[in-house]
Amino acid sequence: AIIGIYYFNSAEKLMGEIDYIMSNDIKDGGEYQLTTALENLRKKGAKFSLGKVNDWMDCGNKTITVQTNGKILEYEKENLSEYPASAQIENSLIIPPCFIGENVKIVNSIIGPRVSLGNNTVVKNSNIDNSLIQERTEIQSANLSNSMIGNSAKYIGTSINLSLGDFSVLDFSE
Repeated sequence: AIIGIYYFNSAEKLMGEIDYIMSNDIKDGGEYQLTTALENLRKKGAKFSLGKVNDWMDCGNKTITVQTNGKILEYEKENLSEYPASAQIENSLIIPPCFIGENVKIVNSIIGPRVSLGNNTVVKNSNIDNSLIQERTEIQSANLSNSMIGNSAKYIGTSINLSLGDFSVLDFSE
């Protein structure tokens, strides 16, 4: 597997190879592969340098994405000790490490450890740990652990291990 961040000082050459692969329908395993473009560049004399990877952080499914989010929060905990001035935290406990986005509102809740709350998210009367919550999402009366909730979603309800996509509504209040 190839992992990490790529930097190309000539993106045009890479795009040319990708265009060539797609135009000629060159696939490996039924898919177009970045490795094919990289190998073509290498054969044409491109030089690559490598770096050491100390930790593998994947995002291939919900469980591993939540774990990766937690690892990143642990690595960055010193930088996450303060929350944005726009965040409203009322009668709540934040257990680090957590990321709290801009304009987040947390009321009567326990958040953390290892929780990311995206911008403009509202959490009320809830307990959330080890979870990744995207932007503009509303969570009420919930006990969430090891969960991932998308953008503009609304969750009202119960205890659950959850993956909820963008613009979803899940309401157990009735």
